[in-house]
Amino acid sequence: MSKSLFASTAALLCGVSSFSPLALAASGSLELDQQVVTATRLEQAVPNLAATTVIGRDEIERSQAQSVPELLRKVPGVSIANNGGPGKSTSLFMRGTNSNHVLVLIDGVKAGSVTSGGSALQDLPVELIERIEVVRGPRSSLYGSEAIGGVIQIFTRKGGGEGAKPFFSAGYGTHDTYEGSVGVSGGDGKGWYSLGISGSDTDGINVKPAGASGYEDDSDGYRNLSGSLNAGYRFDNGLELDGNLLQTKSHNDYDSVSSRRTSGFNAYADGQTRVVGGRARFNPLAPWRVTVQAGRSEDKSDAYQDGAFYSRFDSRRDSISWQNDLTLAEGHILTLGADYQRDEVNGNTAYAEDSRDNKGAFVQYLGQAGRHDWQLSLRHDDDEQFGNHDTGNIGWGYLLTEELRFTANYGTAFKAPTFNQLYYPGFGNPDLDAEKSHSVEVGLNGEHAWGHWAANAYRTKIEDLISTITVNGMSQAEGVDSARIRGLELVLGSDLLGWQWNANYSLMDAENRSKRSSRTGIAYYGKDLNRRPGQTFNLDVDRAFGAFSVGATLSAQDSAYDDLENQKELSGFATLDLRGEYRITPEWRLQTRVANLLDADYETADGFNQPGQAVYFTVRYQAL
Repeated sequence: MSKSLFASTAALLCGVSSFSPLALAASGSLELDQQVVTATRLEQAVPNLAATTVIGRDEIERSQAQSVPELLRKVPGVSIANNGGPGKSTSLFMRGTNSNHVLVLIDGVKAGSVTSGGSALQDLPVELIERIEVVRGPRSSLYGSEAIGGVIQIFTRKGGGEGAKPFFSAGYGTHDTYEGSVGVSGGDGKGWYSLGISGSDTDGINVKPAGASGYEDDSDGYRNLSGSLNAGYRFDNGLELDGNLLQTKSHNDYDSVSSRRTSGFNAYADGQTRVVGGRARFNPLAPWRVTVQAGRSEDKSDAYQDGAFYSRFDSRRDSISWQNDLTLAEGHILTLGADYQRDEVNGNTAYAEDSRDNKGAFVQYLGQAGRHDWQLSLRHDDDEQFGNHDTGNIGWGYLLTEELRFTANYGTAFKAPTFNQLYYPGFGNPDLDAEKSHSVEVGLNGEHAWGHWAANAYRTKIEDLISTITVNGMSQAEGVDSARIRGLELVLGSDLLGWQWNANYSLMDAENRSKRSSRTGIAYYGKDLNRRPGQTFNLDVDRAFGAFSVGATLSAQDSAYDDLENQKELSGFATLDLRGEYRITPEWRLQTRVANLLDADYETADGFNQPGQAVYFTVRYQAL
């Protein structure tokens, strides 16, 4: 394993602090008995067994992050691959699984493209997000397909309290980057609402290196305009109704080789993501809680080359769920539910199949007795194309002392191939099977007066893993038989000498265990899965000095290969960001951030540049 991560990190740490290398922790870590919705599909505060990170609104604003991938890259076990800066195609890998092995929910609605299988995380507006929950490890037993590596749920801003509370932000920075947001949220005790608009515009960077294979030597800009609406009401009889809408529209300029050899290459894409959902909750009886939720997720993209229309992708996912939560006794909850999902694809590309549906039923039992607590869940899915799939999860926790807790989890999961993997002309392979996995994990975590810490070790085996291979210069989808992933995540945070410290370290071995490919003749067995760095490290430090506050973020990762054949190596790197804030009044703040302070030159995808040093300024208002 490469030593580049340690070398880069050590060099930067010498200029940051003398912080002990034992202080390895994750920002947004949970206390031992804190629970999140995503891990169990419940809102009850029951013991948390899953490895979970929560990124709240306060942390989003403190970090001054400009995108969702920028927030998520600091989560233990997560690595990001980006194709050239702001707004460009971004892939997220969790615990070494594929980028489409992570289920993304927005306000409880499954989001993402049914053609590519990914979600346009780079387009989601951070200013309109209330919090992000990240659950690491398989969750197919609750959600069905896609949740092999974990689940990310994004909650948009939700109002509450009494009266209207407006918010506002405006910023400017390097590459002529403009950002702004405006909105209002509030409520009257029984009802709540939040309405917001967010936009950004940047010249961006040159995506491809100057002169590379005839690509343009220019900046590739990005624009985004987003809006969200979240509202609900709780009636006197206990019935609760709420709805949500999130829509983003983006414009992306790309480097390309001109097919007409004109002076303007003019390659760009216009994208749109829309997620709309509604939910009803009520109690037919005191111990019985019923939740019915329906939603639609749309992902659209129009691409242009030389200023002329080139392609259109339009995918839609409709879903509805019915969930019953029964409190059997104190500390014992039984959940019974059913889901229905329909995926459709349209556009100018002819697919052999353009729709499919999936029916699922699940049961979960959460229990607690003395120092023990557990989570048992089973699910059955009936997919129109891939038949029946049964998945399950067993989790157990034991409180060793009042401050120390041991957890163990075992889970199975599956992922149905995407429409592109099956049917896209020249790329798809209709003989692909659904990917299947089983994972085991053990953890130890503690909560003390001086801080918190956690250690989680896991092992995942994936069968019928689908990857992209190159045959005669063309990319094609192929099942590579199997892969084995082993990893360790260390987490610790503390307040030391007036500074708030949070960091995490992840060690991972993601190995291809497949036989020789019948299509390429290459033996992949023993090679690293591509774009999975063996080590990642993140460190956040912050301190307030009255109205002033300062902070720094150090992120580093080991080298990785960009291809399955392990021929193109991506070097390890480390970046350092500095930030500062002045609180003019309790409502008004001035913020500044220097990103990539040392101007590190690196790539997370072969041949795609990443931003160098940049400076940003923001003014922010939030009514109290």
